[in-house]
Amino acid sequence: MKKTIGIIGEYNPEFPPHTATNEAIQHAAKKLDLVVDFEWVSTESILSDFGSLVTKYNGFWIAPGSPYKNMGATLELIQYARLHNIPTLGTCGGFQHMVIEFARNVLGITDAEHAEYDPYASRLVVNHLTCSLAGQTLKISLKTEVLPQHKSLVYQLYNETEAIEKYYCNFGLNPAYQAQLHQAGFKVVGTDETDEARIMELPAHRFYIATLFVPQNSSTFEKPHPLVSGFLSKL
Repeated sequence: MKKTIGIIGEYNPEFPPHTATNEAIQHAAKKLDLVVDFEWVSTESILSDFGSLVTKYNGFWIAPGSPYKNMGATLELIQYARLHNIPTLGTCGGFQHMVIEFARNVLGITDAEHAEYDPYASRLVVNHLTCSLAGQTLKISLKTEVLPQHKSLVYQLYNETEAIEKYYCNFGLNPAYQAQLHQAGFKVVGTDETDEARIMELPAHRFYIATLFVPQNSSTFEKPHPLVSGFLSKL
């Protein structure tokens, strides 16, 4: 049976993470022997046809490339996917918006903001990284002590305690809010050497994983990225 992914973002064929997103889906689908289509959905068009949007796609990939044209609409879609158990993968900018949505709607920080949209907001849950990660390849520790290994989908997919991943971002989760999100259920399951969040997972969800890095950038036909393969297998 054919599955369809809605990739949420403003597609730009000259932006490497966007073309890499398309290719990573093809890599994983071929390896898994799945028939998977994908369509890019501009955040401008989310609210105009929200009802059909959330039923048309089997899963959503919240893509890199923020700021989005309509942040509010993106957060509404993320919330719907979270509440209705729709497989969701957020990478780079997707990670950042999944964090904002959770902070606003679960933690009750209704004025949680993203520094890329409003750098002077009082509640910058996503802020500018002290050191840009754009273009860097860095080690991530998978926090097996946070969740029992059999419950952490991220650990199951990597089957390793460390990973090396590529970044393309200048913004991340403000460490001042990291513990609150983790305690409320959006678990920090992967961190950098300073223990800052790089992978987050909602364990009770079918597939709800956010990465600050761009896993699609290291995917190949020979070796599809495990998180992308895991996402497709849950559609």
